[in-house]
Amino acid sequence: MIRRDLYLNWLITHKDNALVKVISGVRRSGKSTLFELYKEHLEKEGVKENQLIHLNFEDLKYYHIRDFLKLNDYILKLTKKKQNYYIFLDEIQHVEKFEEVVNSLNLQKNLDIYLTGSNAYFMSGELATLLAGRYLELKIFPLSFKEFLLGYSHAYLPMEQVYERFRKTGFPYLANIDDRNTHNDYIRAIYNDIVVKDIVTRHKITEQNLLERLLMFLLSSIGSEISINKITNVFRSEGVAISNNTVEKFVDALVDGLIIYKVPRYDIKGKHLLRRLEKYYVVDLGFRGLMLSDKVGDEGHLLENIVYLELKRRYRNVYVGRSDKYEVDFVCIDDSANPNYYQVALQTLDEKVLAREIRSLELIRDSHPKFLLTLDMINRDANYGGIIKKNALDWLLEV
Repeated sequence: MIRRDLYLNWLITHKDNALVKVISGVRRSGKSTLFELYKEHLEKEGVKENQLIHLNFEDLKYYHIRDFLKLNDYILKLTKKKQNYYIFLDEIQHVEKFEEVVNSLNLQKNLDIYLTGSNAYFMSGELATLLAGRYLELKIFPLSFKEFLLGYSHAYLPMEQVYERFRKTGFPYLANIDDRNTHNDYIRAIYNDIVVKDIVTRHKITEQNLLERLLMFLLSSIGSEISINKITNVFRSEGVAISNNTVEKFVDALVDGLIIYKVPRYDIKGKHLLRRLEKYYVVDLGFRGLMLSDKVGDEGHLLENIVYLELKRRYRNVYVGRSDKYEVDFVCIDDSANPNYYQVALQTLDEKVLAREIRSLELIRDSHPKFLLTLDMINRDANYGGIIKKNALDWLLEV
């Protein structure tokens, strides 16, 4: 198993703190494996096997306790009042009224509860209301570049070659598999689970083909500003009768399924969010490779997608920035509520390209950190009047 120290340390930090720990993330991103790593840690700390109760509701042997009352009785029968227990409930969204049983079990002082779910929907219902102030959420992603490099069996390769493999997918299972057919089969299986189980069925979508066409459009437009109206007009120009409401419903469903991230724009001067022309990024570039296999990739936007996911791991909030008429790729708000600015470019060795990429950062008149990330191999690091240039691969390995 590839160690996920960032996430594992989060669980260790919040152990026995009387709060429900909610781990959300796309399917096959490593949530169950993280639980196994954490259970190993607990056992090394002296926790006995009978104190670890792990139920995965995608396993049919637990189908009979998908009812919340039955689940509550089942767990209470396995626990004793005078002993501490660690309760791991995998893919909890399959349990009817799971919010009720979690709320009830959390009243038991000797139970430390951990949940996982594969779609954002399960956090948008009653759980947030019933457990207001009594839960913490950890958002887990496919492997970071650092995790991929450390867990990759061909780590002796030059870092740039490892990056080329990582760019194809970050799903943990595929980290040490180079066969393209295996990649496609595995990613297609994940895709089908997300589309059919997490999106089409849950959102009662009857036009799956149209949903998939919309996803392909978003995947081909990574890093571009897009409005709902623009998407509608593109479809109508192709002879598809569709309304803005339907497009918005489909986009929201893809976001809820955690396959696509919608990133709002942030007005840097006014310090507020703008209401239109969001950008979209995919949770793993393997989906793009699967659905747009014959399309030549825009390497700059693919790097931007990878940087976005890494920023999501490091910062509380990540936005697309707007400064006057110029765009800043990302504005990230840190734990102290301070902004950090990032511009991403494939190469900046050409002076005109460099000037264009740093222009928007130069116009920001505050003292907060400003970074330019590139894949330049020559002049990897520089300082342009306080704008720090870094090689993106070096930066990806920093944390």
